[in-house]
Amino acid sequence: MGCIHKAEINTAANWRGCDIADSNAWIVHFTDQDIAALDTAVAAVKARGLKFPNFGKDDFPLHGWEDKLRAFADELEDGRGFLLARGLPVHRYSAEEIEIAYYGIGLHMGQPVRQNPRGDLLGNVMNVGDANDKNTRVFETNLYLPYHTDPSDVVGLLCVRKAKQGGRSSLVSIAALYNRIVRDHPEFLGLLYRPFYYAHLGGDLPARSPLMSFYQGKLACRYLRQYIELGHEIMGVPLSTVEIEALDLVDAITHDPEMRLDMMLEPGDIQFANNYMVMHSRTSFEDDADPALHRKKLRLWLKMDNARQLAADFPGRNGFS
Repeated sequence: MGCIHKAEINTAANWRGCDIADSNAWIVHFTDQDIAALDTAVAAVKARGLKFPNFGKDDFPLHGWEDKLRAFADELEDGRGFLLARGLPVHRYSAEEIEIAYYGIGLHMGQPVRQNPRGDLLGNVMNVGDANDKNTRVFETNLYLPYHTDPSDVVGLLCVRKAKQGGRSSLVSIAALYNRIVRDHPEFLGLLYRPFYYAHLGGDLPARSPLMSFYQGKLACRYLRQYIELGHEIMGVPLSTVEIEALDLVDAITHDPEMRLDMMLEPGDIQFANNYMVMHSRTSFEDDADPALHRKKLRLWLKMDNARQLAADFPGRNGFS
């Protein structure tokens, strides 16, 4: 079982947006050699008459990418917990080739997992849902997307098209958030380790999980307030006043401008984030009048070989079974 960790976390995962916003240390550029190898891998899949998702890692040889992808995995698990990979040539790839390339990279990083009961392995993050329906998944609208984590070890977000206006991405270090609570509001720590009901974690009914867990020397977090509130509503178990105060505190810290790392993903950018270490968010956006120019991101959920071990009371969630 995990324990309540009462000390600050002083690792690379503890960062503030204001301290690293002007740094390029978290940005990785694909080289000409990387793209040439990627082109070859895409061509190999197409030559065999295959397409996403009906091919495997061996069908998509990424020669020369071994060190880069190993460094990605290390940074995501034992570094800052996120990175931005820049330069996928979406401008000259067809929609089919983009899916092959992105999914193929994912196969070499980990195991792609299902993102919904339909079994989708790539999620289209576009404004297609009804914002007035509480069961609509938040990413399917053009509204502000609150800070949250996804139910997988790692989330990847590839920018295919930007919005006409808005849609800026934002990240917050969970270790830095945790340290603020340890320093300034330790009275709330115990509440964060108590289980809450979460909707949309797989299964027909909301699943129980704490917000925070500390196990084998590593902190892990699971958070999306809308789904916590919906989960408690479905189960007929209202959140208590002190639980609401704890959630309000988490939200207040994530919205502190010093904590946030804001970035605009450009076409061809892939943002990878460890869901146990980093919360992500997105501002509201406005689409172009032309549907062909609507904002489009492709989401990938990955189960990683080097992922941290999780406590029994913080069960692993890697997509929908």
